[in-house]
Amino acid sequence: MKFVERIKQLREERHLPQRKLATTLDIDTATYCKIEKGERRVKVEQVVVIAELLQTDKEELLTLWLADQVAAVVEDEQKVADKALSIAKQKHNNGSIDER
Repeated sequence: MKFVERIKQLREERHLPQRKLATTLDIDTATYCKIEKGERRVKVEQVVVIAELLQTDKEELLTLWLADQVAAVVEDEQKVADKALSIAKQKHNNGSIDER
């Protein structure tokens, strides 16, 4: 599931209007609507605020958000994306960056 799909699902489950989230994020409703449509990205700080307002697990939303960020970065590099992601995972697991 994508980040935008999850926040829309949670918002609807809680019967919150988009304007409520927009106000809390200090943006207009049209901008928030673009976020839910995937036309505008949110900042990591906004993800935390959204998680609090939707009373949901912050880590879950941050994970979905980061996955979307990574996917967006590698989407145009399909030939090398899998290898690059594998190397990044190894570096993350080792806790170090080995520049070779």
